[in-house]
Amino acid sequence: MAGMVAILRSLIFYPVFYFGSLYFVITAVLAITRSRTSLRRQVRSWAIFHRWCCRVLLGIAVVQEGGPLEEPALYAIRHESFFEAIDAPALFDTPSVFAKRELFNLPGWGRAAIAYGLIPVVRDGGASALRSLIREAKRKSAEGRPLVIFPEGTRVPHSERRPLQSGFAGIYKMAGLQVVPVAVNSGPLYHRPWKRAGQVVYRFGDPIPPGLPRQEIEERVAEAINALNAA
Repeated sequence: MAGMVAILRSLIFYPVFYFGSLYFVITAVLAITRSRTSLRRQVRSWAIFHRWCCRVLLGIAVVQEGGPLEEPALYAIRHESFFEAIDAPALFDTPSVFAKRELFNLPGWGRAAIAYGLIPVVRDGGASALRSLIREAKRKSAEGRPLVIFPEGTRVPHSERRPLQSGFAGIYKMAGLQVVPVAVNSGPLYHRPWKRAGQVVYRFGDPIPPGLPRQEIEERVAEAINALNAA
């Protein structure tokens, strides 16, 4: 019975969310020509709309343990599904998210993402690409925007641990910011064709200071973002 309810809920969720997302993409692109404030409002509204769809249509509630800092920081978030990527503008105040370059090729969405302030990551781009990325990240941080990265580099199944991508330590070192690890357990509920009701939990870890050796920062971040793995 529970499985049938999940299927029915998902069949309602998909058209409502994706057709609604088309509306927000169009309005975000149009907002580029008006003002930065209008664009940011549309992006945040999209993330809030997604939360509404999850809560009302899927029965997925968001629980938050801790929260973002007032001072600049780099947030390293566990990546289990598209949930936390879509949810970032609702979780943070105008975050600049590191995202793979291929996503910016999506019609409409890519243009709005650049204008909003997402940071393209060119994998295997070499030292020059990393320096360019860091310059952009520092500029966004100087504006008071939180930087958000998924250090595993791809979605990882719940309860599975993978090493962090090597680029994370480079970004941490060159950005010179404290890191706040964030655990999330969205996978079992959201990363599936028929989504399940329940609670997606965000757990903000203690800030980690800049300047640590690569092995130490990777170990501390990996441990903290996997804190909900056994849940």
